[in-house]
Amino acid sequence: MKIAVLLLVVTVVAGRAWAQADGDFEDNDFAEFEDFDDDFVAVTPGAPAGAAGGQKKEEAVENGDFKEIDVDDGEDEAVVEDEDSEFEHFHDEEEFEGFAGQAGDQGAEGGAPLEQQKGEPKLTMAKVPMHFRTHWDSYWMEMIMIAGLFAYFANFFMGKSKNTKLANLWLSTHRREFCPVGDDGKLENESHGLVKESESTFTLWCSGRTCCEGMLVELKMIKRQDLVAIIAGLIRPSLDQVHMKIEMSRDVMDTFVFCVGTKKTVTKMFKEQSDLSKFCTLVNKSEEKYKVPMGFSVLSEIPEASQGVLDSRMVAALNKYAPLIEYIHISDQFCGIVQQEDPNNLKQPEVKRMLMAGFNLPQNIDMETTKPLLILIFYLMERLKRFRLSKEAKAKADKNRARVEEQFLKNTHAARAEAAAQRREEKRKQEKERVMAEDDPEKQRRWEKKEQKRQAKKKAPKMKQLSIKAL
Repeated sequence: MKIAVLLLVVTVVAGRAWAQADGDFEDNDFAEFEDFDDDFVAVTPGAPAGAAGGQKKEEAVENGDFKEIDVDDGEDEAVVEDEDSEFEHFHDEEEFEGFAGQAGDQGAEGGAPLEQQKGEPKLTMAKVPMHFRTHWDSYWMEMIMIAGLFAYFANFFMGKSKNTKLANLWLSTHRREFCPVGDDGKLENESHGLVKESESTFTLWCSGRTCCEGMLVELKMIKRQDLVAIIAGLIRPSLDQVHMKIEMSRDVMDTFVFCVGTKKTVTKMFKEQSDLSKFCTLVNKSEEKYKVPMGFSVLSEIPEASQGVLDSRMVAALNKYAPLIEYIHISDQFCGIVQQEDPNNLKQPEVKRMLMAGFNLPQNIDMETTKPLLILIFYLMERLKRFRLSKEAKAKADKNRARVEEQFLKNTHAARAEAAAQRREEKRKQEKERVMAEDDPEKQRRWEKKEQKRQAKKKAPKMKQLSIKAL
């Protein structure tokens, strides 16, 4: 079987070779697969058109360039028809920008090698930036950001250190007025009683006097650790301040509300503090009436109490230390800032008897100038302990408190009535559940009858009874 197949292949190959040698394509069984017809031969470009024999065909095969030409019998000239040129893609204008017409013409003329073509496409080099060390101006935005971050963190550590230093300096200056409790002197204590609430706020708790329950000293420094706050302080300057809140013992001070301080601070407190807005009025011409410094205002509930607090010693201290005094607030009805009206709140806020004061710290960091202010606070505590109102002033103070209580009850009347109705309804519901749980039909019937009477009475129209006197 293998021998038969081999003989068949040899026969086919020999027949094809014989047919190509003699130029006879008609007797070739595989002529339908040939690329050429009788009328076409392959010639090399530039060869004579008349020599279109077998020799020219072999030369064309060796050169590798084929052109199909139509050869007429008996004529010396041939017409070249370029149907599928291998350089036709050079005519595509979309493929080569700025190279139109050059490559295509050369390919059509002679099919010269690409490296011999004259026209070449223009190449554009990408602009790559130079190394950053030779062009620092290209990174000015990054350098500004790094410089800003460095300035912020440097200011943070410097401001934090300065605020801590000022707080410790104030405490060391006034330390003689305080006595630490539970400190035997053996353990090292860096804070010395100061509690650091934040980088600019420090607190100190005190107690031990006969006329007060406790005293809170709060040091509010400028936010020196915050660069944004420092810049804002250039527009609206502020000072370091000391705020003291003293809770007076019960039944030590009398019933009145009073405040004295700078006009800006007093006006702000009058709007924000609940006790000042309810009980006090702004005194006109406070400088003339109470001899307070220029730029100070007085909020008073009872004139007698204001005159008792602003005695000669107090007025002298106000005039001498006016730049350092921000406000002094005395109240037996202190309950914080003004709360929004809540109808669900059926109980008045808890009030305390308070003595509060705010002082500015000197800019030259001379804490010795603030020591008389602390002594002034201690003097006020003793003054409030001895001061008592007259009967008329006491009656007026009680009347003011009754008025505030009545106003509160009036504002919460609807809410209190609704709460009372809800409590009654809940009570009846519990009673019904208890009666229905018992196995006594007679008792249940009596309860239902009683409930029906109550509902009928509730729905009945209300009538008023008039009494007419006989003539």
